[in-house]
Amino acid sequence: MSKMKMADGSTILRRNRPGTKAKDFSRWPDEPFEEMDSTLAVQQYIQQLIRRDPNNIDLILKMPDSQDEGVWKYEHLRQFCMELNGLAVRLQGECHPETCTQMTATEQWIFLCAAHKTPKECPAIDYTRHTLDGAACLLNSNKYFPSR
Repeated sequence: MSKMKMADGSTILRRNRPGTKAKDFSRWPDEPFEEMDSTLAVQQYIQQLIRRDPNNIDLILKMPDSQDEGVWKYEHLRQFCMELNGLAVRLQGECHPETCTQMTATEQWIFLCAAHKTPKECPAIDYTRHTLDGAACLLNSNKYFPSR
C-alpha cells in the first residue's frame, strides 16, 4: 500500500480494498515516477503505464532518465512473468494433463521439464507451471538479486 498526497492536501490510499471488483482495481490517479518513494516504485510505475494504455509498448518500455537500466529490465521481467501466470491460469480450463500430455514444439520436438531431479517429460500445463515457478523463484532470489 502506498499513499499519494494530492495538491489540495488530501491523501489517496493506493490499494484495492477487499471485495473490490476486478474492473475497479487500481483506479487511482497516476503518480509521476519522480514522486514515487516506495521500494516497489519501478514495479508500480510499470504497472501504472500498462493500466493507462496496454497497447503503448514504446511508453511502457521507455525508461525514466533517473532509473538504473538493470533494475528497469529486471522489473519488466518480473511483470512479464506475473502476466504469464494469468495466462497459465486461463489455460488450465482447456489444457489438462490427460489431454495435453506433453509440452511440444513440433511432433519431433518434445520439451523436457527441468523442475524435476532429472529432466523429464511433463504434461504441458505442468511444464508451464513448473517453468513459471522456477522463473519466479529465480527473480525473487536474494542470492541473485540481493536488493529485492
